[in-house]
Amino acid sequence: MKAIDIIKLLDQWAFPYLIDKWDNTGFQIGDPEREVSKILISLDLDREVFLEAMNKKVQMIVTHHPIIFKSLSRITKESYKESLIYDIIKEDLVVYNAHTNLDLVPGGVNDALANTLGIKNHEPLRVNYRDPLYKLVVFVPKDYAPIIRKVLGDMGAGWIGNYSHCTYNVEGMGTFLPLRGTKPFIGKVYELEEVEEVRIETIVEDNNLDEVLKEMIRHHPYEEVAYDIYPLKNEGKAYGYGRIGSIKEMALLDYLDIIKRSLEVDRVIVYGNRNRIVERVAVCGGSGASFIYDAYKRGADLYITGDVKYHDAQYANELGLTLVDAGHYHTEKVILPIIKDYLDKILENKVEIYLHDKSSPPFAFY
Repeated sequence: MKAIDIIKLLDQWAFPYLIDKWDNTGFQIGDPEREVSKILISLDLDREVFLEAMNKKVQMIVTHHPIIFKSLSRITKESYKESLIYDIIKEDLVVYNAHTNLDLVPGGVNDALANTLGIKNHEPLRVNYRDPLYKLVVFVPKDYAPIIRKVLGDMGAGWIGNYSHCTYNVEGMGTFLPLRGTKPFIGKVYELEEVEEVRIETIVEDNNLDEVLKEMIRHHPYEEVAYDIYPLKNEGKAYGYGRIGSIKEMALLDYLDIIKRSLEVDRVIVYGNRNRIVERVAVCGGSGASFIYDAYKRGADLYITGDVKYHDAQYANELGLTLVDAGHYHTEKVILPIIKDYLDKILENKVEIYLHDKSSPPFAFY
């Protein structure tokens, strides 16, 4: 497969429009037309990952953290990062990453972390983005209404909560007069026609609107399709950082054993009250100290994240919130096998996929 086709498939999951304004991520290095038969997935891209890619003869590296984050004024062999990028280009590798968009998207980093830690009924800790919604109205000949309703629903229109294919239908009379050069599906040129039609109303997310319209028009029998699009103030699907939900009520010390076992770590750092019962738990993969107040405000007993600084922990303790620092790497590594599973499924095992399951930089507790 070509690299660009794999990138498009990844973008269909980790939507680029979810990338935070301060972030720099996506297709970063390489030839979009590069033929890819092997992919290496890693959290980061350092020299060790590059050498593994060379050893395994992969053509593409997919990471969570972007290799190019800040602007580069040049690419030479004079610094570590620039030298690495130089060698990546020289070896004709393709580099793609999904960072904040993979943090926010359903099934991404934070869902993976919450699921790994047994947190149920979880939702975003802080909503960062909501899909704008539109009301789509289309007028269809009565006999074709079932076909168009199915097309709309199959394309993702009319999805409300756990219900799909939701529409509202009103029967009425449509009129039109075909002019010169037309090829009307019903009626004759220069003759006013009256047709029993159905007005189908449904709801469509902004990110899906173009595709829904394309398929609707393709299946509609009319030469010129009559439809309307109305912006709505309804709140669309929420995307956000972190997750918050519930676990079976238990002593914190017992839950710490579950955390360590689930994340495969020997030790974690606990800040605050350690002799408490926990039930409502918040998480954020990577560096989540900026969401401490959100966890407190949402009623969390415990907040699990990484990269907690001394004064962050002090602030949480003042709020009465217990923190667990399980490490940046360990709270994000849970996404790596999920990326692999996603690609294996959609690529139907046509591409060999490898995981690099080590932290950069390496670390250990002594």
